[in-house]
Amino acid sequence: MLLPVSPPQRPARPLRGAAWLALGVALTACAGGEPEARAVLRAPEDGEPFFAALQQLTFGGQNAEAYFSPDGTQLVFQRTDSDTTCDQQYLINVDGSGMRLVSSGLGRTTCGYFHSGGSRVLYSSTYHVDERCPPEPDFSQGYVWPLYDFDVYTSQTDGSQLELLFRSPGYDAEATLSPDGKTVVFTSTRDGDLDIYTMNLDGTNLRRLTTALGYDGGPFFSHDGSMIVYRAWHPETPEEQEDYRRLLAQQLVRPSRMEIWVMSADGSNKRQVTSLGGANFAPFFHPDNERIIFSSNHHNPRSRDFNLYMIHRGGTGLTQVTTHGEFDGFPMFSPDGSKLVFASNRYGEVEGETNIFIADWVEPAGGTQ
Repeated sequence: MLLPVSPPQRPARPLRGAAWLALGVALTACAGGEPEARAVLRAPEDGEPFFAALQQLTFGGQNAEAYFSPDGTQLVFQRTDSDTTCDQQYLINVDGSGMRLVSSGLGRTTCGYFHSGGSRVLYSSTYHVDERCPPEPDFSQGYVWPLYDFDVYTSQTDGSQLELLFRSPGYDAEATLSPDGKTVVFTSTRDGDLDIYTMNLDGTNLRRLTTALGYDGGPFFSHDGSMIVYRAWHPETPEEQEDYRRLLAQQLVRPSRMEIWVMSADGSNKRQVTSLGGANFAPFFHPDNERIIFSSNHHNPRSRDFNLYMIHRGGTGLTQVTTHGEFDGFPMFSPDGSKLVFASNRYGEVEGETNIFIADWVEPAGGTQ
């Protein structure tokens, strides 16, 4: 998914193969080869006691939504190499080596995730509609997300055996898996609104979990599989509802207001966790299943100043995790809970550059509430 607050980008053309950028540290790549390890040790900002051994894994372009393989040794993430390409899916080892293209290079992709024990990845793509990048949305209506006609595909980690996982008219994206690897949770417009669904990997047992008017999305299971955390905005006033429906009819949504919610894995027991204002998104459960880490700009809702925060799933104990003055988002803990991966503007070579960072996770003395 796009970032909640971002300047409009120029129209893009499709990536045709793995076009590596060599910013800072040169890559050694040849046919059948892999780039050299290139992780660079970075210093955490003041006020970031949760981080030790912070490392930068990517350099240049736009890199986001990095998610761990089940064994914690690899990441799948989306990358835009330059203004002439649009998002494609890549794999990289957690030491920064082995970056390689896994998607087809056609259309636009989003929301990669590992499955089948790490031997395959799933992601959403528009290439069935057009091999070119889809057009950018009309930003004259303010900052909006385009709801492209994504369908969900799966392939081997080398990009082979590409298969359609599931399809419906409109938007199918933001797909992740349950800890046992048997259930997909995803966001779709298949019933006319932006709602969260689950289904088996073979497409059976489709269940709609949310029904309130508005955007429900970005779902992740808890580590024990009993809960789902997600972001949501439900327009309340007639004016808000009219604006939401008008944009939805244009395959757009305005993401400037979102809060964090949790529900049971069957869709019951929905409850709002945050009431912070601004855009609160990209939630993920802490390994203790009691806390949730997420990204927010609630201190300045009209800015791109997003930091990571943690909060108890009951809504108490809000704790700031990052203090960088621009964008930090898309956090995910490693399967053993020892590391956190996230995307950030810190140390960018150019303004707005977003890269992937990984840190050893440390619980400060005294912990959090």
